Amino acid sequence: MKYGLIGEKLSHSFSKEIHEMLADYTYELCELTREELYPFFTKRDFCAINVTIPYKKEVIPFLDEISEEAMALEAVNVIINKNGRLCGYNTDYLGLKEQILHASYDMRGKKVLVLGTGGASRTAALVARDLGAKAVLLVSREKKSNTLTYREARQYHSDADVIINGTPVGMYPDIYSSPIDIDDFSNLSAVFDVVYNPLRTTLTLEAQKRGVLSECGLYMLVSQAVHAVELFTGSKLDTKKAEEIYDHVYNSKQNVVLIGMPSCGKTTVGSILAQELKREMVDIDDEIVKELDCSIADYFRDHPEKEFRDVETKITKEISKRNGIIISTGGGCILRQENVDALRANGRLYFIDRSLKNLVPTDSRPLASSRSNIEALYQARYEVYKKTSDIRVDGDLSPKEEANLIIEEFYKLK
Repeated sequence: MKYGLIGEKLSHSFSKEIHEMLADYTYELCELTREELYPFFTKRDFCAINVTIPYKKEVIPFLDEISEEAMALEAVNVIINKNGRLCGYNTDYLGLKEQILHASYDMRGKKVLVLGTGGASRTAALVARDLGAKAVLLVSREKKSNTLTYREARQYHSDADVIINGTPVGMYPDIYSSPIDIDDFSNLSAVFDVVYNPLRTTLTLEAQKRGVLSECGLYMLVSQAVHAVELFTGSKLDTKKAEEIYDHVYNSKQNVVLIGMPSCGKTTVGSILAQELKREMVDIDDEIVKELDCSIADYFRDHPEKEFRDVETKITKEISKRNGIIISTGGGCILRQENVDALRANGRLYFIDRSLKNLVPTDSRPLASSRSNIEALYQARYEVYKKTSDIRVDGDLSPKEEANLIIEEFYKLK
């Protein structure tokens, strides 16, 4: 390996594609156990690498030189092999600082809670101080001389203005966990998360529901990668490069989620989108049929609706962990908030709004098998679809026209 990333688990990483868009080299992902660190660094068989959790501190003893920033943070995320001498740097500081500036948030005079005590948390604390925060407090599961416990944070610092998550809690594949309940903090004006996969963590989604500015770590990832590539290659990159790569990666990873009434055309439109965007389409109802090993109509005859909805939620949560796909939902999927939250983790929701007169009863959907059932569902669900969706699409157009509208809107949204 000449260039790449080392860490314990890397299935969540976007770094390979980002680096290979930024520079003309092959970038490899190399998962290492702690026992494998020593032989890896003894060989020194690389030109330049990134380092991610949990090894940003552990690699320091193997280095011959370390930058002042990395030493102060006790964390190295870039190592350059200079003729056999290993030199360590930290570009996470610049990445996180630029993420906060990208969100146009003014940290001056704010009380900031930083979750965690690892390298990312120390970096976040330094960034917050340098951006003018009035008070910066580290929060840890265990009481330490320089940290608060989570209970103490809730009890004594509920007036915090900002929360920065420097822990991996909420990262793929465990994307439905959150390090803290923001309901305990009524004064919040911003929440930042260093996690970038999913695009929206549970923590930041909860913040959005409350009208609090929030941003996950994708911009930080891209920005620190730009600075890392400059160290790798010794060449300065165009300042606009981070924004271009961020937009590209964000759109490529974001799912297109189609919601709407039964028979509104979600599957047909989804198939067109899959072809046009060269993406896989996943139909949640089809996945439910595979799971149940029978048709949905047959299942409804023998089971209460709640049991069906439980299966639907299980499958929706699993599918929603994926990136860059087209998802066609069942008509009632959005009736559960946990399904909506799951779909939002990596996706934007598009409501195919077909008028009631054009909705056709279908035997394959037992709750929409007659005209009276369709009308009742429409009255019960229409406002939920509107409230849940990010974009409404005229469902009375042709499927091709609807797909084209979605593609146009998809590249506008972030």
